[in-house]
Amino acid sequence: MFQTGVSVAPSKRIRRPIGRVSEPRAAASTRERLLEAAGHVFAEHGYHATTVREIVKRSGANIAAVNYHFGGKLGLYIEVLRQSVRAARVNAIDALDQNAPPEDILRAVIRARLQSVAQPNLPDWHFRIMVHELVQPTPALSRIVNEVTRPIYERLLELVGRIIDLPPKNEKTRLCVNSIMGQILVYILAGPVLMRLWPELEMKQEQVDRIAKHIGDFSLTYLRQAAVSSRRGEK
Repeated sequence: MFQTGVSVAPSKRIRRPIGRVSEPRAAASTRERLLEAAGHVFAEHGYHATTVREIVKRSGANIAAVNYHFGGKLGLYIEVLRQSVRAARVNAIDALDQNAPPEDILRAVIRARLQSVAQPNLPDWHFRIMVHELVQPTPALSRIVNEVTRPIYERLLELVGRIIDLPPKNEKTRLCVNSIMGQILVYILAGPVLMRLWPELEMKQEQVDRIAKHIGDFSLTYLRQAAVSSRRGEK
């Protein structure tokens, strides 16, 4: 009896750590499956028409896992939007050399924002979900704008303001920044339309680099003229 008791105890001590190690991995796997499935479902139907049941059905998880990892449907949706933003490589802007000349930084920002369309393996749901969000905004939009878009926008305001010698919040500065952003977003959000209007368009790295250079040249031509007008006191 004594020997039997000794032989059982070690086996229990060996199995317990294995369970503790595998649990975080299983949780991470469930979380990733939910995010992947949710990305596709939200992109297909939009936030309002999507049900949590459809997401968990595709992911193989359960409804309790959605609440555990994300706090509910909205929390899951916000995290999916964050993934889309990360896929757009906006974090690359933070790595730019802020001591470089303003014109060089502006060109680098334009290139960084266009890099997402040059990623051949990027699922198209990253783009479609943003289109849904712009057409039917949800409470998540304010979160994403404040966390990601606003810092980039304010950085561009400061950057363009330095180029044209005007304050960042000046109306002229804002108009210039909005025009630059519009040139970028037409390639990011209206790609399918552009490819029908311009069948030869292939968003490969070489062409994306040429587009980025064109947007930079086009924008800086006007910004330099605006700087001269600003120094003369013209509106």
